[in-house]
Amino acid sequence: MTEKTGVFDASKLNQAKCPDCAGTGELRIDSENINENFEVEKQTVITGCPRCNGTGFVQAG
Repeated sequence: MTEKTGVFDASKLNQAKCPDCAGTGELRIDSENINENFEVEKQTVITGCPRCNGTGFVQAG
């Protein structure tokens, strides 16, 4: 059972922001490809952060 006070979860107080995704829960990977017309196509791939499972927080330790 988690103890909640107000609008935030009290158990989150002992957690730190994930250093890999800076607390966003997402990793953004910039990618460049060259298409068949020799033009550079840029795109950003967004994926869930594997270190914090997309929560944005890791256990402080």
